[in-house]
Amino acid sequence: MSEEVRRLEMRVRALEDRAELRELVARYGLAIDDRDIDSLSGLFTADGSFRSRDGVMNATGRDAVLEQFRSRFSALGPTNHIAHDQVCTLDADGNTASGLVTSHAELWRNGRAFVTALRYQDRYRREDGRWRFADRLLSFFYYLPVAEYVNGLGHPLRMRAYGDHRPADYPEALPSWRLYHSEG
Repeated sequence: MSEEVRRLEMRVRALEDRAELRELVARYGLAIDDRDIDSLSGLFTADGSFRSRDGVMNATGRDAVLEQFRSRFSALGPTNHIAHDQVCTLDADGNTASGLVTSHAELWRNGRAFVTALRYQDRYRREDGRWRFADRLLSFFYYLPVAEYVNGLGHPLRMRAYGDHRPADYPEALPSWRLYHSEG
């Protein structure tokens, strides 16, 4: 096989991998919104983890991750997760990758309508021939009752999912944000 053909095959494989990873993210949102535990199960590696930056969620192993979601669903009514962008880096081994996914969600929680902007910092691994989540770390820009959105968005205590006012996970904690604002 010529070098040119080999490079072309590698480029096609990378495109196929990126498309499959985008679909993995889309399937996650659908499974969450549909409360489809069977589909959700197939999206995580056997040793996969799902965590939140605030430490409220921290499960490792597919069964533990699914149990954590079952518990979370008990506090939620209907939800609508919308993934936006995905930045993805494929590792040289061809079977692992990392990514950052930006997202929004609309949800009903404890009798109130909420909106949230969030990011998932992901590690992906090919398992049984399919890309799956090896680790998802969830962080929040805001999690606000709809009625508080207008005044709450600019406030540093934008995390209001648990009935109190907590600091948001980003952007204020990001090194780039801190550097920019210390230079200004």
